[in-house]
Amino acid sequence: MPIKISFVGKGGTGKTTLSALLVNYFIDQKQTPILVVDADPNFNLNELLGVEIETTLSEIREELLKGDTPEFMSRYDYVEMRVNEALIETKDFDLLVMGYPETSGCYCPVHAFLSNSLEKLMNNYPYVIIDNEAGMEHISRLNLREMEHLIIVSDANPRGILTGGRIAELVRALKIQVSNLWLIVNQSPEIISEDLKSYTEEITKKYNIKLLGFLPEDPNILNYELKHIPVFEWQTLLKTKAYELFNLLWE
Repeated sequence: MPIKISFVGKGGTGKTTLSALLVNYFIDQKQTPILVVDADPNFNLNELLGVEIETTLSEIREELLKGDTPEFMSRYDYVEMRVNEALIETKDFDLLVMGYPETSGCYCPVHAFLSNSLEKLMNNYPYVIIDNEAGMEHISRLNLREMEHLIIVSDANPRGILTGGRIAELVRALKIQVSNLWLIVNQSPEIISEDLKSYTEEITKKYNIKLLGFLPEDPNILNYELKHIPVFEWQTLLKTKAYELFNLLWE
């Protein structure tokens, strides 16, 4: 069974950046191949990984809703074929992008086909990394009910940290089985105040979350992203500190 690791958090906290850095970490540790799933409707993980998107799973879903399937193929076989076609393959990792819905309506039958194909695909990889939206809707719909690590990413303010606690509540309400539920406080000041440490400890204790650690705000990241430089070429304090936290996942 693959080890599944999911990042979740409200917009702007840096979960996509950390997802990309974790991909880089696994590659540096020679722990490959990796399946990466961008499940955020505002998808841009591919830019940090330096790859281009051609097809999203949402586009496949729209094809099914419109009935655009060959008569000589079953819907299940067609979905499996299209999911594999949507897979962006590289030497060390493969990427699938969920995308965003274009039409309204009941997606339940379509999600059943997609979830079955995605689950079958995941079993071909030792590691699966999921960059997820805050609401966990995609994980819920696609029946990704079990994972080794779920990492909540917050910014360094009380509202964001409290939101992290509420996300933990939502995870449990959706009955997602998580072996390790973590919190990373990202974009933190160089010196962490005692008040911030105390509040973070209070929230993690209240919501039964493990504090993975604090990560510094790094001004170099904006410059790398403006120049469309993938994470594999970054030389930053954030990358070094993130690697230190990722090491803790396996202790």
